[in-house]
Amino acid sequence: MRAKITYFITAAVLVFYFVLVGSRGVLLIKHGTPLTVTFGLAVLVLPLIGIWFLWKNTRFVTDANRLAALLEAEGGLPVDELRRNEAGRVDRDSADEVFARRKAETEDAPGDWRCWFRLAVAYQDARDTPRARKAMQRAIALHKAAAVPAAA
Repeated sequence: MRAKITYFITAAVLVFYFVLVGSRGVLLIKHGTPLTVTFGLAVLVLPLIGIWFLWKNTRFVTDANRLAALLEAEGGLPVDELRRNEAGRVDRDSADEVFARRKAETEDAPGDWRCWFRLAVAYQDARDTPRARKAMQRAIALHKAAAVPAAA
């Protein structure tokens, strides 16, 4: 719950920032000189990119949470079997062992979104966030493809 609150506060601050920057861009455009119009348009591009980025990340998190809820309902969420050190951090060797099992499971069933979801969790446990994100994106894509009936 703490992560959700932090995400929504951060998103609200970003939206406020986008509005503030966007209004400055509009003011520059209204000034009317070629230079200020050019700067104004450039300034307007930044909030548009930011809004797109925020939207994509929000959709990603929503989709990943939906898959987690489905997997939990099926009883297929990965069990936390990782050893931890005194500070509570995941033991690297333990994460590597679990990762090897999850990778083999995914190689055996590459079309199963559940395997990709569990692989994403294993990547995250191994502190490989970029690969965790790619694996979760693959899980989301496979789930969406399975939900759409094949055209005859």
